[in-house]
Amino acid sequence: MIDVGSTLPEVTFGLMKDGKMTSPHTNELFSGKRVVVFAVPGAFTPTCSEAHLPGYVALADKIKAKGVDSIICLSVNDAYVMDAWGKSANAEEILMVADGNAFFTKSIGLDMNTSDFGGIRSVRYSMLVEDGEVVKLNVEDPGRFEVSDAESMLKSL
Repeated sequence: MIDVGSTLPEVTFGLMKDGKMTSPHTNELFSGKRVVVFAVPGAFTPTCSEAHLPGYVALADKIKAKGVDSIICLSVNDAYVMDAWGKSANAEEILMVADGNAFFTKSIGLDMNTSDFGGIRSVRYSMLVEDGEVVKLNVEDPGRFEVSDAESMLKSL
């Protein structure tokens, strides 16, 4: 599993931009930037939609005021689903990034097999990344939502 001090792997993500599919690489999203990433098991799922994403939407301005260049919500979903979820949650300040094939999630060791629920998904976590290097990492225990929330990240900044 990735840890503090690790460099993020170079992979391609899915991201809708101005109504078009784009494929940014890790370097494009993180190089020379201070980025908060939070990952969820699935778009439109209960805890993710009722608490995790809304917390970051509500605190985006305060988080960015702490010197954060961008906030990324990451999920093993496709870019169209992530875009629709972001729009439904008024997440204009959040980059809704898709890891459709779970390449990133698997390469950092934060994948889980949810079997019939949806197959390979991401563990719930948050991290602070500076110029591609993990500075803080908060990984949730299974079934928990206690350390990766927006309030915890804001306090740690």
